[in-house]
Amino acid sequence: MVVFDVVLTLTLWALAFGAISQADLFKSVVLFVTLGVLVAVAWARLGAADLAMVEVAVGAGVTGALFLNTLGHLEQSKGGEGEEREGI
Repeated sequence: MVVFDVVLTLTLWALAFGAISQADLFKSVVLFVTLGVLVAVAWARLGAADLAMVEVAVGAGVTGALFLNTLGHLEQSKGGEGEEREGI
């Protein structure tokens, strides 16, 4: 299991670096959500099942959904510059 832990650690570092260095915001959000899921796996490997469940629900689920919603609003505002936007 040491090999799995090393691979998990390296993957977490790679995803974290990818999430903050990605120029495309959608790819960055996808990497962030993936990072949250793998952090939950790391918590489970450390024996903290309660933290793993919270990380999946909040870290990957709710936060990822909010990021995607915000990204959608940003894309709408880029396309509607100069026009009056509805609902605001």
